[in-house]
Amino acid sequence: MRTVVVLEGDQTGQELLEEALRAMHPDVTGVALGFERFNLSLEERRRTSNGVVRDAAKAMRDAGLGLKAATITPETRGDVGSPNAIVRELIDGSVILRVGRRLPGVRTVGGAYAPIAVVRMATGDAYNALERREGEAGSLDEVAYREDRITRANCRAVSEYAFIYAAKSGSTVYGGPKWTVSPVYEGMLKEEMDRSASRYPGVGYQPDLIDAVYAHLVNLHGEPLVIPALNRDGDCLSDLVMQMFGTIASAESMLFSLSRDGEVSVAMAEAPHGTAPRLQGRNLANPLAMLLAGAGLLDYVGTDAATRAAQAMREGCLGAIRDGVRTADLGGHAHTTEFTDEVISRMRTSLGS
Repeated sequence: MRTVVVLEGDQTGQELLEEALRAMHPDVTGVALGFERFNLSLEERRRTSNGVVRDAAKAMRDAGLGLKAATITPETRGDVGSPNAIVRELIDGSVILRVGRRLPGVRTVGGAYAPIAVVRMATGDAYNALERREGEAGSLDEVAYREDRITRANCRAVSEYAFIYAAKSGSTVYGGPKWTVSPVYEGMLKEEMDRSASRYPGVGYQPDLIDAVYAHLVNLHGEPLVIPALNRDGDCLSDLVMQMFGTIASAESMLFSLSRDGEVSVAMAEAPHGTAPRLQGRNLANPLAMLLAGAGLLDYVGTDAATRAAQAMREGCLGAIRDGVRTADLGGHAHTTEFTDEVISRMRTSLGS
């Protein structure tokens, strides 16, 4: 039996997590899974001074699998901060994968049709950078400084995983950082992209500057793409790509800790969206991204039964949308639990459970 470490969250994040766990139940999937739960609500993180986050990260390192709900990140300086940043550091998470996919009957932006995967650096860059200001506060002479930092190890992980994923999905590795303006800093990622390209000669490779990538994304021609990106660029790109396919709830977000040969040692799945406090308790939020997160995690359980269950969950989600069972953000009238019920019903039919 494999153990999935469950990182509970806040508001609709927690509500949607429970929907995903309903669909992942062994009675539905036929997969022997155990669930070890940790309460990562804002209240508990404050009470334990993030001790619960560290405990969850350790459990996830041991288990190799994690499913995380959306959580609140307080804006006040000196508060508990983002649990995501702590988890990524403690499990040595180096790569975030988000894949935009076409949803049946849902209008896309531009020519978005084939999948677009953003392979984002998970740590470093503009996040947790050292910042300072000099000069009189509020004066026009005041200067702000930020010291960003990336490592070649993280650049290599992003590049290598991008080519591995592209090889598996029949995609072209496209884009990159602004290496012409920043040959030393951003150029490090480009160097590793070129290195990986030489190791995977069968994978299409079209490097381009990040600003050109944004321009190209609104005029696509149906080619599946994998876009390796720095942390800040990838954060912006992935939100754009998700919305191009109709909603930010259209896909899962996967965080990976990779071995030196590119193999996944820890996989954590979550939804890319936030906690939507306005929808809390109303049974209206779209569970699609969390359900797809569950499917994404099942891919890494390592058994044929889990792989079949993952496929059944994805097909159940897309089939429900195709047949008109949609939440309000996709132009439908289905409630949160109603959509999940439909997906589970389709999974049972597909798996014979």
